[in-house]
Amino acid sequence: MAEKKASTMKISPKVWKNGEFIDWDDARIHVMSHVIHYGSSVFEGIRCYKTTKGSAVFRLTEHLQRLMNSAKIYRMDSEFTRDQFTEATVELIRQSGMEECYLRPVIFRGLDEDNPAFGVNPLKNPIDSYIAAWEWGKYLGEEALETGIDVCVSSWTRITSNSLPTMAKAGANYMNSQLIKMEALLGGFTEGIALDDRGYVSEGSGENIFLVNNGKLITPPLGAAILPGITRDSVIQIAREMGIEVQETTIQRAALYLADELFFTGTAAEITPIRSVDRITVGAGKRGEVTKRLQDEFFKIIFAERPAPNGAEWLTFVGEKKTAVA
Repeated sequence: MAEKKASTMKISPKVWKNGEFIDWDDARIHVMSHVIHYGSSVFEGIRCYKTTKGSAVFRLTEHLQRLMNSAKIYRMDSEFTRDQFTEATVELIRQSGMEECYLRPVIFRGLDEDNPAFGVNPLKNPIDSYIAAWEWGKYLGEEALETGIDVCVSSWTRITSNSLPTMAKAGANYMNSQLIKMEALLGGFTEGIALDDRGYVSEGSGENIFLVNNGKLITPPLGAAILPGITRDSVIQIAREMGIEVQETTIQRAALYLADELFFTGTAAEITPIRSVDRITVGAGKRGEVTKRLQDEFFKIIFAERPAPNGAEWLTFVGEKKTAVA
């Protein structure tokens, strides 16, 4: 038997499963689980940061509420509440021994091995809930936050809201994202931008998108089949606090080429500048002034160096015994 190679990625030794903590290696499911065959899962991506006041999770409540919303859309009735997921997430971080990490809560349809049910109908399958954690660096590259990335407009159309609900962060939706991502990578780009079924700009494979024109911030509306991003919402609130006008409106493909600045937002991507689209240089071909200003304020909030806009509570501190919110 071949020797198992040690992972270079730091991973939490424990995973939360249906109310208890189990070993990472025991977090396994049956090959006939409904989720494997039909993509019946909803999930979240959440970051815990090492801040000036200790480890803190960014907008945990909002992320877990979106998880609950996604599950509701797909009629997946988890026995665990948002508050229970919150407590489990914080305790998992404590047990992980990591000061900062990426968190992946997931709810999916599994398999009742004593009374298995196969086929498309999901309603007879049990609902399982897990949370895992690991260290994950900059999703689009360590230098991307400053130098920007090269992207393309994908030939794949973003899924439509009446085919697969784009307001849900569902596993099945990300088959569309994989097509967009693979096409971009194989074409020599870092990421792809999908258009909606009307030909308007939607989002990246796993990120929302913003344009800067004449000092104004422009982003596609929810009606452009986008996921309602938590980081997207954060940037909109920060921009308005800074006095930057924000417009949520449809965006033509050609507007990407003519923008003064472009950037992606997302939990994994944070705020990542885009320096070219379809090998057409955007603006000065590097991170723009407005993007940098937004990045600066965003990271100040993340690292507990300043409060969130309007006195909102965006950081859930891990602490040793209980959750404290600042």
